[in-house]
Amino acid sequence: MSWSLVLHGGAGSIERHRLTPEQDAGARAGLSRALDAGAAILSDGGSALDAVEAAVQVLEDDPHFNAGRGAAFTRDGSIELDAAIMDGATRAAGAVAGITQTRSPVALARRVMAASPHVLLSGTGAEQFARDQGLEVAPEGWFETPERRRQLDEMLSRNADAFDVDMKYGTVGAVARDAAGHVAAATSTGGVTGKRWGRIGDSPLIGAGTFADDRACAVSCTGSGEFFIRVGVGHEIAARIRLAGDTAQAAADAVMAEVRALGGTGGVIVTTPAGDALWSLTTPGMYRARATAAGMREVAIYGDE
Repeated sequence: MSWSLVLHGGAGSIERHRLTPEQDAGARAGLSRALDAGAAILSDGGSALDAVEAAVQVLEDDPHFNAGRGAAFTRDGSIELDAAIMDGATRAAGAVAGITQTRSPVALARRVMAASPHVLLSGTGAEQFARDQGLEVAPEGWFETPERRRQLDEMLSRNADAFDVDMKYGTVGAVARDAAGHVAAATSTGGVTGKRWGRIGDSPLIGAGTFADDRACAVSCTGSGEFFIRVGVGHEIAARIRLAGDTAQAAADAVMAEVRALGGTGGVIVTTPAGDALWSLTTPGMYRARATAAGMREVAIYGDE
């Protein structure tokens, strides 16, 4: 039974001297728990779609990452969450943007895909749909952490904008290939510290931050969202594989180079129906992990690992 799973917990200025030993250990433990959750499903013959949802839910509940609990604060001190999920077998997809109450944004995205005629819901309408679907509402203050509040306060004290903040943490995501050869992708994020005006990044946009197609690959992205949107990173990687015959690694590297040429940075994770399990990053580090049915298991943070 062949399967593969790749996770990310965000990319950016993640270097050894920037993380305390406790932060390093905590992030690795969170990635390992998420890897276990997804791998358990895949090793039991479960679907790639179920595996990526389960893995991302673990990361959403872990305050070491910028998704769900531990999400970044907007400039006005609120929290707005985005997520997406896509099935490579059918190219069905669901996404949510600007939600504030639903505990698991990726679970809500899955319901949008499965139980609505739409792909992307936002704001109060998405929250109403979540209530209609009986999804768990987070307790007051659940998403907030002192570290995220400190980051906002520091940014405001410097009168900086959202794109001047030090990117230590970021979006979470998972891509998987199951025993049936199908791929899936899921991404969830709290956005960027200090964002304003209902800003939405690439994570919930199908073809930009999240994409899956059995004809090519599954992709989840993290980094400078505005640049990933402009390039259409997820779809572009898949197009290079499907139409140009690029290897998955070559496609990922080329598209990340294109993002960098425009002024953006970040990383991607990719799986293919052939079982490739890889990443590409243009930042000093990216929280990442991968496992395969063949016994490969890796958890890493820094670029030189």
